[in-house]
Amino acid sequence: MNTDFPSFLENSKTLADIFEVVKAAVVETTGRSRAGLMLGLADLGNHPQGFFGAFHPIGANIIVMNKTPLERIRETQPELYKPYAFLILLHEYLHTLGYIGEGEVRRRCCEITESVYGKKHLAFQIATDTSRFIPNLTYPNISWQPNNLDIELVEDFDRSSVCYIC
Repeated sequence: MNTDFPSFLENSKTLADIFEVVKAAVVETTGRSRAGLMLGLADLGNHPQGFFGAFHPIGANIIVMNKTPLERIRETQPELYKPYAFLILLHEYLHTLGYIGEGEVRRRCCEITESVYGKKHLAFQIATDTSRFIPNLTYPNISWQPNNLDIELVEDFDRSSVCYIC
């Protein structure tokens, strides 16, 4: 392993930065990559026992991430933000690479996070037991589902794949 992934993640400032860490981790551990993705943020709802962290419509070039857990993390345990965002983006990025089955994607997320961070890192801990972190990811005693899906696109998301002079 050549990249200092814990420092790479810690120094990230935006979701786009975190996605660069995700792509580097996937290339280093699987040799696979994909370019030209977009990230959308939307309110996908909340349920105290679980939630949708994100989704990727098969065949599309977008990942849609739930804003609610991100907001909740900032309120309850901000140090979870980057490891959580890494894991969610990793999960959906693997879907964009053609890994469709949820079980296989979860297993690969555990393998990749263990490989680049080790078992003590929060990203690995979230990958192996998300239920332990639910109180920091959801609003308690509140359940809602949005009436419509307003997606806010994140600018300059997949920036390392942009080539201005080819």
